[in-house]
Amino acid sequence: MTDFVDKIIGFYHFLTDRATRDIPFVDPRPRPENPWLRNNQALVAKVKAGGDIRAAIERAIALLGSLEQVIDRGDRVLLKPNFNSQDPYPGSTDLAFLRAVVELLMEAGAKVTIGESSGGIWKPTRKVFRKVGVFELARDLGVELVAFDDKPDDWVRVKVNGDYLSSVSVPRSAYETDKIVYLPLMKTHFRGRLSGALKLAVGFMHPGELRALHARHLEQKIAEISLCWQPNLIIMDGRKTFVSGGPDRGRLEKPEVVLASGDLVAIDVEAIKVLLAYKANNKLTADPWQLPQVVAALRHGLGTGKNRYIVVE
Repeated sequence: MTDFVDKIIGFYHFLTDRATRDIPFVDPRPRPENPWLRNNQALVAKVKAGGDIRAAIERAIALLGSLEQVIDRGDRVLLKPNFNSQDPYPGSTDLAFLRAVVELLMEAGAKVTIGESSGGIWKPTRKVFRKVGVFELARDLGVELVAFDDKPDDWVRVKVNGDYLSSVSVPRSAYETDKIVYLPLMKTHFRGRLSGALKLAVGFMHPGELRALHARHLEQKIAEISLCWQPNLIIMDGRKTFVSGGPDRGRLEKPEVVLASGDLVAIDVEAIKVLLAYKANNKLTADPWQLPQVVAALRHGLGTGKNRYIVVE
């Protein structure tokens, strides 16, 4: 009965949430410089993950360089996991993975805030946080936890001037932070084909704009959200994945990998290659560079060009 009521509440939010007209307009955040290059090509670290999650994450970052290349002591860091729903990992972010990254950022001197907004039919986000156990994790670590949809006045409208999106309303707390770190999952998506680094940005979008996002040209719009800003670091959890279906359930496989990069396109393309190796029934393109999200991202200069990244293992 509780699940049924939760679904009714979620659908109510999806159908009735509105973005107010008086949200102030702002310009996109300055594009960060990717410090992890070799011969002017983006690096993607790829690590086999064993039982020690933190060790795998540390190894991936070390293959790129160091955390200190993007995080300064005292930086306010917005950490964006994937709690689109309350479904168990890899339907949502693994709390042990999230804990390990938070601890590493804090040890680097960052002031960490975990921020998220769940998918339309799973709202309100605080309900997902409660069911998954994120409130307890944040309290234990002593970091701030923000459900973006809890703050109706905490929004700015970024002028992105894309092909399909002219503006995107996003949380002011994310827009004004010093650094942004993404923790995407690696999995297929029944509508968007891929749920990776580019798709993670949908969780920043104002709930009242999600219906229009899904109406037409979804994959191109997903990429254009990243015209608001690009993350300073991406750490992707590919230890478990859905190679068909997704994002909440599907055919489960265990690649046992962790990827890290400063490039949105390169890390998603490498993730697609991992998923394609399972030869599953999904909507991924045989050539990762032809995935509509990737094509749109490249059109807007949101990542490295075709075949211009290096995998370091």
